[in-house]
Amino acid sequence: MVNINNNDDTVQDDIEITNDDTDTETIDSELEDAEATDANKIKKLRAELKEADAKYRDLHEELQRNKADFLNARKRLEEERLRDRERVAIMHIEKLLPLCDSFHLAMLDQKVLETIDPKWRRGVEGIYSQMKALIESYGVTAYDPTGQDFDPVRHEALSMIKVTDESQNHKVINVIQQGYEQKRGDATEIIRPARVSVGEIE
Repeated sequence: MVNINNNDDTVQDDIEITNDDTDTETIDSELEDAEATDANKIKKLRAELKEADAKYRDLHEELQRNKADFLNARKRLEEERLRDRERVAIMHIEKLLPLCDSFHLAMLDQKVLETIDPKWRRGVEGIYSQMKALIESYGVTAYDPTGQDFDPVRHEALSMIKVTDESQNHKVINVIQQGYEQKRGDATEIIRPARVSVGEIE
């Protein structure tokens, strides 16, 4: 404390100057503590943010995997349902094939067809046309392999016929029962192989 006395009796100024180093050190210490606390809080918040970000990424990846699994499962289910419908359709068509065979054989005998009543003949031909249209709506068509090389995938040999012509060896000589195939895009599936007689050189 500093006292300054003027010689002037009427004016006396007391000036008190306090210089307390302890208070300054306390304030500085408190500021440092606050800064350290804030730095720790920021560090902790950053760590928590980093952890939350990692959890988010993990959850996002898991969600994407689950979504992909769901879409794949749904696609497989749809494909399986489509295959089931196709199998059921083929089963029904296979039941119709003997009837198609009977109509086909009836249509081959032109002499008999010409002797029957024209109205009745047109009715039979109409029914046969409807049956062919029905199976063709499923992509199924009949095939006649007469003259083709014998193919055990497409043909079922019921008999062998002796031939003298080398060009007829292992060829389909005649068709006992038509074969049926189904086209699916570029692929062809045999529904029923043609039953044939095959030439065999003597």
